[in-house]
Amino acid sequence: MDLRDLTALSGVSGNEQAVRRALLTALKPLCDNVSIDRMGNVVAYKKGKQSKKHPKVLLAAHMDEVGFIVTSVTKDGLLKFRCVGGIDPRVIISKRVLVGEKNVPGVIGATAIHLQTAEDRARVLGYDALYIDIGAKTQEEAEADCPMGSYITFDTPYRVYGDGFVCAKALDDRVGCFTILEVLKETYPCDVICIFNSEEEVGCRGALGSAFSNEADFAIVLEGTTANDLGDVKEVNKVCRLGQGVAISFMDNASIAHRPLFKRMFELAQTKKIPHQTKTAVAGGNESGPMQREAAGKKTVVLSVPCRYIHSPSSVVKYEDVLSQQALVKAFLNDPRV
Repeated sequence: MDLRDLTALSGVSGNEQAVRRALLTALKPLCDNVSIDRMGNVVAYKKGKQSKKHPKVLLAAHMDEVGFIVTSVTKDGLLKFRCVGGIDPRVIISKRVLVGEKNVPGVIGATAIHLQTAEDRARVLGYDALYIDIGAKTQEEAEADCPMGSYITFDTPYRVYGDGFVCAKALDDRVGCFTILEVLKETYPCDVICIFNSEEEVGCRGALGSAFSNEADFAIVLEGTTANDLGDVKEVNKVCRLGQGVAISFMDNASIAHRPLFKRMFELAQTKKIPHQTKTAVAGGNESGPMQREAAGKKTVVLSVPCRYIHSPSSVVKYEDVLSQQALVKAFLNDPRV
């Protein structure tokens, strides 16, 4: 399963079934044991060649993506909706979407600029002012295929463009899922526990449970993270940069990297000549928080792929950064010490 296949799957938080099924199929030939816990997290275990001599290592990524959910339907067949996860309403107007179990095509709409007041044009239109047009004429027609509670995903095809750039929806965090699948194609000295968490985008809900369910010594969280490397952004404010390798975090709003593990990642990247960089902002958060704090805790670090336009219909990564993330994880698993 490649990155194109993974991003094509619909998996808004709480509705990860399609991603879960695909991962189960891909994982079974690669692992000794694969299971699903009560929160819908996929847990895979691969025994190491010298497991008694080495610590257990956890690899974590999240299956879900940001999206929307139908909250009501108007009399003239328009869908009202809310975001699932953090999505800036400024980036979604006129974007194509797929609604419900039947993948009904629709377009996110708002009052045309010709009809907006000066006050409207001076402010960001909120979700209350937006709707989804699926071409229905009546409330009954729309509700037949898209009842309240239907999930909505962006309809964005996977595209490769420029000098190795990839544009798609859900790169946060299908890049992490893809890295784990690629890493599991090889065998390592240590035991490897892999968790594909559910509902990360709405508060790391899956990780709050999965953090208790394993006895790993180290936790490596694999993510996509905002880059902020374009336009007139000052050099000091560029969080990380596409094309400069995997981003290693010292701290975010959820966790502080285990210092020796943080340094070890840099040492390995330099020794193995793996492109890498430091994530230079303390912002955001992910399942590293629960992994670090729950139960007895774990020594944790986050390795991210820089991503432009994150949490939007068209996020962008550079494929060589994905390969750098994979290379650094493999390097540590082959020599899992701090």
